[in-house]
Amino acid sequence: MTRRDGTIRDTIWEGVVMRRTRASADPDANPRPVALPAEWDDGAAEALAALAPGEGPVALPRLAEGWIRRVAAKGRKLGVLASAGAAEGFAAGLRSLVLTRRAAPGAGTWANDPKAEPRFVLNLPAFLDEEGGFDSTGYAVAVRLGVTTLEILGNARASRLRLGFADLAGLLAALRLDYESPEARAVGAAISALTRGAAEAASGDLAETFGAREPISLIWPTPPESLPVPGLAEAVRAALDAAASAPGLRHAAIFTLTPPDAVEALLGAETGGLAPAVAPTRLVSTPDGDVMEVPTRAALLAGEDATRLLAPRGPEARAAMEAVLRPWMHSSSPGAAVPAQAPRPAPKPRQHAVHGRGAVWKVSIGGHRVTLRTMEGAHGLEEISLNFAKDGAAFRAMVDALCHSVTVGLNSGVRLDEYVQAFAYTRFGPAGVVEGDPAIHRASSVLDWAFRRLALDHLGGRVLPDPTDEECGFDHLGTAAQQLPLLPDLPSAPAPAARRRALRLVG
Repeated sequence: MTRRDGTIRDTIWEGVVMRRTRASADPDANPRPVALPAEWDDGAAEALAALAPGEGPVALPRLAEGWIRRVAAKGRKLGVLASAGAAEGFAAGLRSLVLTRRAAPGAGTWANDPKAEPRFVLNLPAFLDEEGGFDSTGYAVAVRLGVTTLEILGNARASRLRLGFADLAGLLAALRLDYESPEARAVGAAISALTRGAAEAASGDLAETFGAREPISLIWPTPPESLPVPGLAEAVRAALDAAASAPGLRHAAIFTLTPPDAVEALLGAETGGLAPAVAPTRLVSTPDGDVMEVPTRAALLAGEDATRLLAPRGPEARAAMEAVLRPWMHSSSPGAAVPAQAPRPAPKPRQHAVHGRGAVWKVSIGGHRVTLRTMEGAHGLEEISLNFAKDGAAFRAMVDALCHSVTVGLNSGVRLDEYVQAFAYTRFGPAGVVEGDPAIHRASSVLDWAFRRLALDHLGGRVLPDPTDEECGFDHLGTAAQQLPLLPDLPSAPAPAARRRALRLVG
């Protein structure tokens, strides 16, 4: 689909071949018509549906042009963009970044939400060049565009901006670098140094117009000099030299890694920030409602080395990567992950400057479609949610409340293994055969599957055996259409309140 109207006329969008589909970001929501570039996948369609306000049709060119033209016009009014030609060049640069899935502002900008704190994210694997290297020049240009965008969104008054990257793990896999290797950490440090140098150089340019608030940064770590990526070391040195020659900085902070939103999915990023990859495969929905396992984008880029390069990594691998990247950031996460032996870590905030990785499992349990979403930060698992394609509102509300309680507990120091012990093998419908999870084939309830899956993903690959057919209740649960949500098996002992009534105080 191409359009020639007042929205996209004489822009790069005119020559883009589009496809129409239906998508929704929430399994319980009605799909909405979506139009996006033909080669973009269904994950991008779901992200686009999440980014667009309302419930009606959404087309990427129109939605993107909405905020691009709004930001360009505002930049012209503020004087950040000095001329009409500069504003048009700025808008063209943003269109190119979105269309190539290299970078974009956060979801708040797409929704025109004035209360959302602006952010700008760069998708690292999208900067791979045709020779399999890294487009350092294009990346530096994108960083400068990001700084300019955030300056405009902050009304040319913000002293702290939020610009960062996503999917470092995908870039390293495409470069055939093991995430835990010294070479991978050197490349990560170089990308971070390039980000900071280009960002501070752009801040220095803005300081010449609007005045400097901060002195230039001259105390940096020594950037890596020997790198397996041609031209990257030279680009880092040039960016840092440009930053050092600025008269001063407009901003106290720019480079920081922030929690992801739907924009990362729209760009095709598979991991947040510096997080390691979850696995070389992912689950996708099929047109007939089933799920299937397919290679990740990083696995396709890594080729025959995908299984080795994208194997799950422990928290110590992430902590080692963070340690070499943190000195280049203006803002970074709290300390390294808490050791597994710690009995109960102190309560910690739910938001971290450097976010963790998210994962989504879509399975069918006894014929009922279930979606499990998780978010992991520097301290381990931080958040879980369960969604159902069907079942009653009351049942979904109860499960939502339970997931919220678990999330609060995890962020208050309760260990995941205590939840696994409490909820694994609970019995209530839906139950039965699990489709879409290669490691779990039967479950006695949704909670049984979910917490045994969490044990596999977050407790060192702990395997809890499947329940038997009898334990799944095949003899009385009936078909998927006949199954109704049931209460968990109740204990034979009296309830706590009943036991309390049987007690009396004695002096």
